[in-house]
Amino acid sequence: MSANPTHRTSGAPGIREPLIHAEGLVKKFGAFTAVDGIDFDVQPGEAFGFLGPNGAGKSSTMRMIGCTSPISGGTLRLFGLDPATHGREIRKRLGVVPQLDSLDSELTVEENLIIYGRYFDLSRAEARRRAGELLEFVQLSDRAKSRVEPLSGGMKRRVTIARSLINQPDLLLLDEPTTGLDPQARHILWDRLYRLKQQGVTLVLTTHYMDEAEQLCDRLVVMDAGRIAAEGSPRRLIEQHATREVLELRFPAGANAENEHFAIGLGERHELLPDRVLVYVNDGDQALASVIAAGAKPESALVRRSTLEDVFLHLTGRTLVE
Repeated sequence: MSANPTHRTSGAPGIREPLIHAEGLVKKFGAFTAVDGIDFDVQPGEAFGFLGPNGAGKSSTMRMIGCTSPISGGTLRLFGLDPATHGREIRKRLGVVPQLDSLDSELTVEENLIIYGRYFDLSRAEARRRAGELLEFVQLSDRAKSRVEPLSGGMKRRVTIARSLINQPDLLLLDEPTTGLDPQARHILWDRLYRLKQQGVTLVLTTHYMDEAEQLCDRLVVMDAGRIAAEGSPRRLIEQHATREVLELRFPAGANAENEHFAIGLGERHELLPDRVLVYVNDGDQALASVIAAGAKPESALVRRSTLEDVFLHLTGRTLVE
């Protein structure tokens, strides 16, 4: 595979305009507003994420970016073009990895890529050449002649990513790319996506996995109920909306609420969850010592660094996976 098989440079040298510009972007389905006036820009070569629970508006936003769903209001531009009038031109420069794989299970892995390449007017020979390079890139060269149907979920996702790159896109859209995969398959996919970013491909992804967002995204927005609750790099969001450390206290089943008083006033704030009490502090060990000195008897206690999940809990007040 060439050093940069998917990236195609465009635009005037030295000019760095957003690949995606959204201002007051709205998506409505009848009386229901799925996306409620959001603003964001995505820069060339950036890995940008939409983070949030199911129903937050992430997928609706992605479908508008992918030119498969018209906007209901506001402004959306991709490569400086309006999807309403230049949708076909924009789609030629996109790679799309949908939430659910749409591979033809009766065809071989290689045939899925070649046929998809023909949709972009590639010659059969060129489509076959690119398919070979891309299957090597996603570490599936040995499965080129295998049918798709018996492949594992992780392999199918890698085939879908390879297929999305057949047209050498400038922008790759990934909707929940690792949902349902085991940890090993997720890490393989993360590695492939990181390599694409190194090659200059701009990535836009949706996820409700905090570790995925921290691994892949240079910058992200947290969405809730169709709106953007916060925006920034993973580290900046943690610094702005969480403390340095978190003390997790677990009490016997059903006893968290009656032990909540031990956390009151201990740190900047605390969260009462069904299975634990979280205390947001700068010194977790000191906070734990204070809890024990006050007479608390947790079944277990853990001091850890703050994460994006803590940011999400603070901004939305509920757990991440619904």
